[in-house]
Amino acid sequence: MRKLLALLACALPVPAAAAETGALVRYVACPIYRDADSGKKSGCWLADDAATGQRWDVSLSPYKPDWNYGVLVEGRTTAAPPDACGAPVLEPVRTSRLYDMPCTRHMLPAEGYPGRRYKLQGRYIDPLSVARPVPPGPYAERAFPIYFEFGNDFLVYQYDDYLLDRAVTWIRAAKPKRLVVTGFAASRPETISGQVIAEPTELARKRAQTIAESLRRLLPGIAIETRWEESAPPADEPDADGIPGQSQRRVEIRALF
Repeated sequence: MRKLLALLACALPVPAAAAETGALVRYVACPIYRDADSGKKSGCWLADDAATGQRWDVSLSPYKPDWNYGVLVEGRTTAAPPDACGAPVLEPVRTSRLYDMPCTRHMLPAEGYPGRRYKLQGRYIDPLSVARPVPPGPYAERAFPIYFEFGNDFLVYQYDDYLLDRAVTWIRAAKPKRLVVTGFAASRPETISGQVIAEPTELARKRAQTIAESLRRLLPGIAIETRWEESAPPADEPDADGIPGQSQRRVEIRALF
C-alpha cells in the first residue's frame, strides 16, 4: 500500500473537475512538494487521492506535512482557482503526519506556478509584550477547545498558541474557582484509503496532561482537575473549521465558578 501511494504521487492524472464546493474530503497519501517561489515559505504542498485520481492543494493546513511520511488529509473543497499551486484548493484543511507510513520524498518543479506569498493566518498569537484587551463580563461557566494533529499530543505552532492564549486571557479576567481539563481522542477505528486508522486511547490522557501543565505555568494558583475520555464524538465548534476529525482530537478547558 505504501509503495503504491508513493508511485501514484508521480503518476496520477489531475482530473479537470473537482468535487462539489464545500464537500468533505478525507484520504491518506504521500505528500508532494512543489518548488514554487513567491518569496518566504511560498512552496506548495500537494497530495493525491488514489481513490479518485484527484490531486489537491493542501498548502493552507495550519500544520504542514513532512515529506518523509504519509499524511491524513481532511479538508473542504473550494471554488478557488488552482493557479497558485496547480491543483484544486482544500480550505479549511488539515494534514496530519502518519509516522508509521514512510514515504519517498517527491518534489515537483514550479512549472510556472507561483505558490502563495507568505502571510500570517487568521489565528496567530501576538508577542507577550502586547497587552491583551480584557474580555468583557459578565462571566459564567465556559469551555475552550484546544485541537491536535492526528496521533500527537503536542501543541500546534500558532494555531494552538492562539487558542490557548485566548482561553488564558479570559480566565485571568473571569477568575473562576477551578478548571476541568478533559482530553479526547479519535480512538474509534476508521478505514480511510484502505488503511484502518485510530488514535490510541491513552492519547486522550496525554493531551489533557499537556494542556493542564501549560495552564499551571500560565495560571499559577488556580485549581485544575484533569479528566479524559477514550472516544470523542465530533463537535460543532467554530475553530475546528467544520472538519469533524479535527473536533474529535481536542482538549476541553472548562471554567467553573
